[in-house]
Amino acid sequence: MSQPPVNTPRLDVRGAVDLAALTRPATPPPGSPGGLAVAGAYVVDVDEAGFGALVESSTEHPVVVLLWASWSEVSIALARDLGTLADDFAGKFVLARIDAEANPQVAAAFQVSVQAVPAVVAVIAGQPLPLFQGQHPLEQVRGVLDQVIAAATANGVTGTVGASAQTSEEPPTEPEEPPLPPLHQAAFDAIERDDLAGAADAYAQALRENPRDGMARAGLAQVNLLVRTTDADLPAARAAAAADPRDVDAQLLVADLDVLGGNVDDAFTRLIDLVRATAGEEREAVRLRLIDLFEVVGSDDPRVGPARRALASALY
Repeated sequence: MSQPPVNTPRLDVRGAVDLAALTRPATPPPGSPGGLAVAGAYVVDVDEAGFGALVESSTEHPVVVLLWASWSEVSIALARDLGTLADDFAGKFVLARIDAEANPQVAAAFQVSVQAVPAVVAVIAGQPLPLFQGQHPLEQVRGVLDQVIAAATANGVTGTVGASAQTSEEPPTEPEEPPLPPLHQAAFDAIERDDLAGAADAYAQALRENPRDGMARAGLAQVNLLVRTTDADLPAARAAAAADPRDVDAQLLVADLDVLGGNVDDAFTRLIDLVRATAGEEREAVRLRLIDLFEVVGSDDPRVGPARRALASALY
């Protein structure tokens, strides 16, 4: 079997034929004299008028073009084999059957004469890729099509025929979120009313009922952060902290404001340094605030792990 190699690197578009420029009247429909089977899910009959849209579709999935003629029995047999393979590949490419006599401009674009049919050409991302002429054993043709799929994948053409149609009728519905536990819902409703004290009470009650309730612990930490920073003035807080680096309350407030503003690393570094500079009750107050802020940020946040280790190093 004569099989020109199918290159898997990206196609070179230099000097490519302008396939999209072809627009001519339609040729006879499927089932006309000549013996072709009726087109199926992955097989289409195309004329010059519809060829531009076919080429555009090759940016979504590979197109395998069969140029045939009604007088060629080999064309009819090859069309049957390619139709079988199109079904086997289940949408990895579309087979486009084009009557070369009725659509001479298409045949000329592929540099195929009517006398040379049947001829098979792939189109990937708008560019033609000659495959073979004449009829060949089914398994050899399958191998060529495997190479076409590999070339398409290498060029980012990985869609399947009909995939967009299958999903266009109705967008998938989003799964409903499970309802919140009653105390969590009460806390959420309180936050919506700007009742931070009520939210804190609800989360605290949830923790009393289940000390292992991580969501309640994180929620309470977040609400407490909002309570501590409600009336804070960031420039004034920074000025007070800068004026007295050993003022624990001032440093804690700036750390809170930094976390609230997204400057998490700055907040953690400030308090870890403060742990090293303090002792006794002050040190314990700083440690507890760091633990609280770890809950606010979330244990899965990549900044929390290193900060925990730095805190342990500062303490011991």
